Amino acid sequence: MNAHYKIGVALSGGGIKGLCHAGALKALEEYGIKPDIIAGVSAGAIVGALYADGYSPNEIGEFFKNISFRQMTKIKVLDSGFFSIDEFEKFLSKKLKAKTFEKLSIPLKIVATDLDKGKSVTFTHGSLIDKIIASSSMPILFMPKIIAGTHYVDGGVFKNFPVSTIREDCDTIIGINASPMVTSEYKLNIKNIAMRSYHFMEKANILHDKEICDILIEPTDMGHFDTFSLDKSQEIFEVGYSSTKAIIENNNILSRI
Repeated sequence: MNAHYKIGVALSGGGIKGLCHAGALKALEEYGIKPDIIAGVSAGAIVGALYADGYSPNEIGEFFKNISFRQMTKIKVLDSGFFSIDEFEKFLSKKLKAKTFEKLSIPLKIVATDLDKGKSVTFTHGSLIDKIIASSSMPILFMPKIIAGTHYVDGGVFKNFPVSTIREDCDTIIGINASPMVTSEYKLNIKNIAMRSYHFMEKANILHDKEICDILIEPTDMGHFDTFSLDKSQEIFEVGYSSTKAIIENNNILSRI
């Protein structure tokens, strides 16, 4: 991980909206752009791990085509969270051929939040699946992931766009943000207020990372999708694909890489 890389790709969090990452990676591939290193948080960690494991963007999109929130979670209603994502962990473990970071075909960094010490943590080695789940465990909704006695939750709490984790390692960084700020209408109830407030805090911590991207891919249409709109997975994939193609073609990006 001390090597220097030509192209790095940073993938934000965003729930099922993170499938736009797979669409974006497909578009980048069509222009001959492939990352030499990937950094991901939450949904970005999931897509990044699958891509680094050798799956094509289309295959990643297909994995999430016909799944539902109920299939991937179980209601627990414990002190530490409403849902367990053990089923999703099993699902992902079956898909991943590599069981450790070291076995991936592309170097990967995964960001999670150390809930016990209140700090952002970047994982780069060792077992893979538990780090992905740690990075994806949204506080309150999902139970924290325990690794070596420490409780971890969603990396987006401190860093929802992990550009800074690879900035010094790369000549060029392409940042793909699946969670642009969009202030759409909402119903005034406890759930919506809580989710809206969480998303505002999450989006606020990406501002610096957006500024240090060499190329920022931020499909504005993604702001109109809900975090758990699993039924929209293919539409989200296509938005990521078409938006990235448009950004590449309209901003002379190939000449900057």
